[in-house]
Amino acid sequence: MLWYDEIMEFINAIIGAPLGVLMHWCFELTANYGAAILLFTLLTKIILFPLSLIAQKNSIKMVKMAPALEEIKARSGGNKELFAQEQKQLYKQEKYSSWAGILPLLIQIPIILGLICVIYNPLTYLFLLDHSLILDAIRVTSEITGRSIADMGISAELFAFEAIQNNPDAFVALPGMSDVLSNITSLDTGFLGINLTETPSFTSPALIIAILSALSALVLSLVQNRYNVLQMNAGFFSKWGMTLFLVVFSGYFAFVLPCGLGLYWTAGNLLSIPTLMLCNLIYSPKAYMTDEFRIKHKKLSRSERSQLTQQKREQKVRSKQDIKRFFAKDNRCELVFYSESSGFYKYYRGLIEYLIEHSDIVIHYATSDPNDALFKACDKQIVPYFVAESELISFMMRMDADIVVMTMPDLETYHIKRSIANKNIEYIYLDHGFGSFSMVLREHALDHFDTIFCYGPNHIEEIRETEYAYQLPQKTLVKTGFALYDELTQIALSFAAQDQTTDKKCSGEKLQGAPQVLVAPSWQPDNIMDSCLEGLLMSLTAQDFNVVVRPHPEYVKRFPERIEKARELIESIDASHITLQDDFTDNSTLYTSAAIITDWSTVAQEFCLTQKKPAVFINTPMKVLNPNWQKIPAIPLELSLRNELGISLDVDEITLTGQTVTELLADSLAYQDRIEHLLSELLFDVGKGAAGGATYLISKIEYLRKTRQTADSKRSEPKDA
Repeated sequence: MLWYDEIMEFINAIIGAPLGVLMHWCFELTANYGAAILLFTLLTKIILFPLSLIAQKNSIKMVKMAPALEEIKARSGGNKELFAQEQKQLYKQEKYSSWAGILPLLIQIPIILGLICVIYNPLTYLFLLDHSLILDAIRVTSEITGRSIADMGISAELFAFEAIQNNPDAFVALPGMSDVLSNITSLDTGFLGINLTETPSFTSPALIIAILSALSALVLSLVQNRYNVLQMNAGFFSKWGMTLFLVVFSGYFAFVLPCGLGLYWTAGNLLSIPTLMLCNLIYSPKAYMTDEFRIKHKKLSRSERSQLTQQKREQKVRSKQDIKRFFAKDNRCELVFYSESSGFYKYYRGLIEYLIEHSDIVIHYATSDPNDALFKACDKQIVPYFVAESELISFMMRMDADIVVMTMPDLETYHIKRSIANKNIEYIYLDHGFGSFSMVLREHALDHFDTIFCYGPNHIEEIRETEYAYQLPQKTLVKTGFALYDELTQIALSFAAQDQTTDKKCSGEKLQGAPQVLVAPSWQPDNIMDSCLEGLLMSLTAQDFNVVVRPHPEYVKRFPERIEKARELIESIDASHITLQDDFTDNSTLYTSAAIITDWSTVAQEFCLTQKKPAVFINTPMKVLNPNWQKIPAIPLELSLRNELGISLDVDEITLTGQTVTELLADSLAYQDRIEHLLSELLFDVGKGAAGGATYLISKIEYLRKTRQTADSKRSEPKDA
């Protein structure tokens, strides 16, 4: 095996030589083979200690970043590309290197390879014999033992060393051997009664070295699981899976190589323990290991795990069946809506109901929520499909339809791509909030859509300015009102009518009751829930308001530990006047509240515009996904409307919130008039928001139908003879 010999020669020259010098020095100092290996191990640990410190600092950075990484994971919602991008940005910001953590382990690899060379070549490295003399000694060994040089392989020097010790007279005649013969024969390679040049077997005493190596790995793993900055916070399978691997590897490593290497590995494992303790003493991780930095995972019972596994299996089968049905040859798809979850149907509802009432278009509705409420719909014009997240990428790339409508931005820039099966699909973006595009969507999030449904003039202005700034081709912009606004307005009027009826029948006690204030934060980093909830609630209850805290649904779903902490906080302040609402099937609090408090959630626009009631905006860090949003001259609605729909306060002014709400309610009629005036400037087609978009879809599909009919009729015409 010529390539193997060349590799070993390279390792000998680059790594083995300097380590051989160190090993020779250790041998000269101790005059004992086993002691030399132990001293060598200690010196390498000392030499590598700065790398261990670097790894410790790096690990502490990882612990500090753990909450942020968990939050990024939660907010990315399974989008692996988005998670990877934001993770990379966080690593860069914190100057974290994934290589620094494994650097000591990587350095161990060449050291072990070099030590293997030293152990297998004692004549070269311990006794510094001339290369020609070593070849002569190996030749004589072959003659004495009857073993060919080729059969000896990399152990040739070990065989020669053993032969010299057993039969020195056979080698004394070799030129230069007499000068070192006594040194070689006097070297004791024993350690605790074990020959360190021997390779263990199941029947030899040397097996104890392999056992000790495995036990040392077990002890090291147990210590690391308790004191290592990363291992102490790892999950059960991570801890014990790594423990099992290290124990098995260490035992096997010491079993298949000479015992000297097993002794080195055992000593190295044991010396890693004081190294770990010293690193913890110099850079202590304790300050970062509080409960706030521990990632808590709910432990499922065996039956719960089994049920979850079965549920996933059933959903996988169901998804494959629905996808097969979608791509069936006889299933002609003109119009497809894609929904990320059940909650997104409300943004499509107006369009779909208009389409059903005014056309015969079959609506193919793909959703990644197996429990989407649409599956309970009875209308024959709606054909639902469940597409699991794991199947979504390929599903979208195989998409074959005329028009695809989505509320999911970042088409083509992240995991969801335009179809490669049908290049002529028209992709339409429908926003799921009444806000800006430039600030709350990522840069280039809409570049690959063909058409945008625009709720108001600000959308048209932002898209056109974006196209100009980035030299993009013009998209089709369709003026369509915000259908959800119309729906919410009707609900608000219904609640208002109920309140008036109730007030007439009730005593004056209800009118004198404390107003209800709705706290509805976003779920972005540093939102109200995470930054100033306690001060906010204290300020509101001091003014005798009844308070409903309604976190964002995604916040409730992704951060259950924080919700529990919020419950405890409410209990400690005033549970009789504060309610935490995490059941979103009931939206009544959106219509029974006198005012709303939020940070950057677009729920404020929906609340204020539909009910003509004011808002208090808390200036937590802005929800900015596009760092270059200021390249677009249009002022985002999230900024321009804050002091039109109410009053904004900085976080350090949180104690003024209660008094501010009191002042807003005292001036509620003025805000009602102001918001009424704003509506005509902000929204197209107030009261008939679905008409513009639905009419566009109908006309476009009718045009495509006529185009196909014309093409079909031409193909069916008889050709001239």
